[in-house]
Amino acid sequence: MIRALTGYSTRHPWKVITLWAVLGLALSALAPTLLARVTQNQTGDFLPRSYDSAAALHIAEEQFGVDPDATTVTVLVARADGKPLDAADQQQIEARAAKLAQRRVVMPRQDDKPQFLVPDRSQTPRIAPAMTAPDRSFQLLSVELLGNPADEGVQGVYRAFRDSARTQFAEAGMRTGFTGGLADTVDTADSHATATKVGGALITLLIVLLNVLVFRSVLAALLPLLAAAMIIGVAGGAVAGAAMLTGLKLDAGTPGLINPVLLGIGIDYLLFLLFRFREQLRARPEQSAREAAGQVAGRVGTAITSAALTIVAAFATLGVATFGQFRSLGPAIAVAVLVMLLGSLTLMPALLAAAGRKMFWPSRALRREPPEGLAARFGALVTRRPLMMLAASVALLGALAAGTVGIRMDYGQGDSGARTPAAATAAEISRALPAGVSDPTSVFVAAEDAGTLTADRLGGLSRALAEVEGVGQVAPTVLNEDHRAARIDVYPTADPQSQEARDLASGPIRAAVAAHAPAGTAAHVGGTAAVFADISAAVDHDLTIVFPVAAVLIALILLLLLRSLLAPVALLLSVGLGFAATLGAATLLFQHTLGRPGVSFTLPLVLFLFVVALGTDYNILITDRIREEMRRPGPARAAVARALRHTAPAIATAGLILAGSFATLATTPGTEQVAFAMTLGILLSALVLSLVLVPALAALLGRTLWWPVRPRPTPGTRLRPRTTEPAGDPEPARVKAY
Repeated sequence: MIRALTGYSTRHPWKVITLWAVLGLALSALAPTLLARVTQNQTGDFLPRSYDSAAALHIAEEQFGVDPDATTVTVLVARADGKPLDAADQQQIEARAAKLAQRRVVMPRQDDKPQFLVPDRSQTPRIAPAMTAPDRSFQLLSVELLGNPADEGVQGVYRAFRDSARTQFAEAGMRTGFTGGLADTVDTADSHATATKVGGALITLLIVLLNVLVFRSVLAALLPLLAAAMIIGVAGGAVAGAAMLTGLKLDAGTPGLINPVLLGIGIDYLLFLLFRFREQLRARPEQSAREAAGQVAGRVGTAITSAALTIVAAFATLGVATFGQFRSLGPAIAVAVLVMLLGSLTLMPALLAAAGRKMFWPSRALRREPPEGLAARFGALVTRRPLMMLAASVALLGALAAGTVGIRMDYGQGDSGARTPAAATAAEISRALPAGVSDPTSVFVAAEDAGTLTADRLGGLSRALAEVEGVGQVAPTVLNEDHRAARIDVYPTADPQSQEARDLASGPIRAAVAAHAPAGTAAHVGGTAAVFADISAAVDHDLTIVFPVAAVLIALILLLLLRSLLAPVALLLSVGLGFAATLGAATLLFQHTLGRPGVSFTLPLVLFLFVVALGTDYNILITDRIREEMRRPGPARAAVARALRHTAPAIATAGLILAGSFATLATTPGTEQVAFAMTLGILLSALVLSLVLVPALAALLGRTLWWPVRPRPTPGTRLRPRTTEPAGDPEPARVKAY
C-alpha cells in the first residue's frame, strides 16, 4: 500500500501536485469558517452530566433559557470626575444602556479574507443592570454576546460594542471599564498582536535559514514550507468536515494547536525524505532522479508511516477520556496527522520526482562525497564512550525530572497576573464588591416533587450559603416562569479563577447545598469556579486511564515495526524519562521560579502525548537506521556510528524546526507553559534521547538490542567507503530505512 502510493506519486508527479494544490487552496479558504461552526464556547459542556456543574448548566439551559453559546461581559460605569453616582446619573446610565441594547452591533470587515467566507457575527447585545457599589462609586451592567470568545468575528463585535459604549457614556461625562472572559481575551490578544506576527515570521525564517545552511539550496529551503502549507489547509478542512459529520464539538483552542503540530511534523517528514534523497543521489549518480525518488520514498515511507501512526494511536486514546475537551482534541489531531501522512506519501514524493536534482540547486554537493564532519565525529564519540554518554544523558534527564516533586495543577484560565484593562477593571470592582460579582457561583434548584418553589421555601438554603466562610454576598432568589426551578447567585470574595474559589465551590458551598436543599428538590452548583473544580476531578481520572492505554498502543506499534521485545522497552523507557524531565523543567520554571500556582492542568496529558508520540518518531528513525546498518558486516558499534553519521543531521534539523514551531505558541495568550514544555520536550527527544541515549544503549548492547530476532549481515552485502548504499541494492524490501 505504501509503495503503491509513493510509486504512483513519483510516476505521475504533476497530477499529484496539482490535486494537492487545488485542495489546499480551496480548503484553506473554507477551513476557518467550517471550524468556527464546530467549536463551542462553554467549558462546562465538555463535562458529562454526572458532574455537578454540568447538571447545573443543564438546568440553566432548560429552565432559564441560558444560551450555551453566550458569553458575558461586565461593564463598569462611573463618573469621570470620581464623584459618587446620584439619581440623575443612574437614570442616564439606564437610558444609554437601553439605547445600546436596541442597536445592532455590526461585525467589522476583515480585509484579509473574502467577505463571503467570514461568518457574520453581527448581533444585538442583551444588556441588564447588575449591581451598584455600596459607596455608589460605580454601577455594573451585564452584557451578553453570542459566540465563542476565540472567534475573530465575535472579538470584532465586542470591540465595536466597547467603542460604542465608551462613546455613549463619555458624552454623559462618564468613564467605562470592561471585564470578563471575552474582554480579557481581546485585551490579551491585542497586547500580543505584534508578538504573534513576529513569532510567525521568525519560525518561517528559522525553517528557511536551517534548510539553506543544510542543503545550500533555495528550492530545498522553500519547498518544505509550501508543501506543509498545502497539506495543513487540507487537514483543517478534513478536521472540520469530520467534526460536522460526527457531531463532535471542538474546543476553541484546538485549531490553533493543530497548525504548529502539522507544520513541524510535515517539515520533519519532508526533511527525512530530502536527506535520504540526497544520500541516494550521491551514492548512485547514474540513477535517474525519478527512480531514486521512488526508491527513497518507498523506504522512508514505511518509517514515516510507523511514526505517524504512533502519534495517531497516542491521540486516539483520548477517545476514552471523560473530559470532552480531551475527547475532542484526540480525534482532531489524529485526523490532521493522517492527512499529513497521506501528503507525506504522495505530495512530498511527487515534489522530489518533479524537481529531481534541481531540488539541490545551486549546491554542487551532489557531485562529491562530503568529508566526514561533525556528525561523523559525534557518532564516533558516542560509540567510543557509550557508557559515559549514556550516564550523562540519564543524569541530565533525571535532574530535570526531579522538578516534578511537589508539582501542583493550576486550573486557572490563562495568566491571572496579566496587566490588561480587563484585569484592572476586575481589580477595581473587587475593591468595593466581592470579587465574584463579575463571575458568580450559581446554585440551581429544580423541583422533583409536585410542588413549586418559592423564595420562602429556599430561604434556609440562602441563609446557609450566606454563612459560608468566603462568601461575600448572596443574591436574591430568582425563579423561572413556572416556579419549578430557581437560581441563587453566590458572590465569593476570592477571584473566580483562583484555586481558593474552586475549593470554595467544590467544598463548603456544595456541602451547604447538600445539607440545606429542601426535600423534594435537586440542587447543583455551577459557575466557572465549580466547572473547573469538576474539570480537576475529570482530568485526574483521565490521566490514570490515558497514560497506560497510550503506552500499550505505542508499544504494540514499536513491536510490529522493530520486531523485537527489548528495543521497544528501551525506547519507551527513554521517552518516559524524557516526559518526566520535561514536566519537571516546566514545574521548576513556572511553579518554583516564577511563583505560579502550579502548571496548567492540561500540560501533563498534552505533554505526554506530544513528547512521547513525537519523541518516538525520532527514536523510530534512528533505531530503524541502526538496524539497517547492523545488517551489514562489521562490529555493532561501527554500525551505530554509521547510522549517527547519516541520521544525526536530519534529526537535529527536524528537531530544531519542530521545536521552533511549538515555540511560536508562546505568542498565543494562555499557552506559554505548553509552548515552553513542548519546545523543550522536542529538543530533549531529538538531541538527547535520539542522538545520545538510544545510540549509546545500542552501542553497549549491540545486536542483543534486537532480541529475540537479531539482525544478521545480509549475504552479498559489502561496504563501500563513504557511500551509503551497497551496489545492486541487495537489501530486502522489508527493511525499513530512513
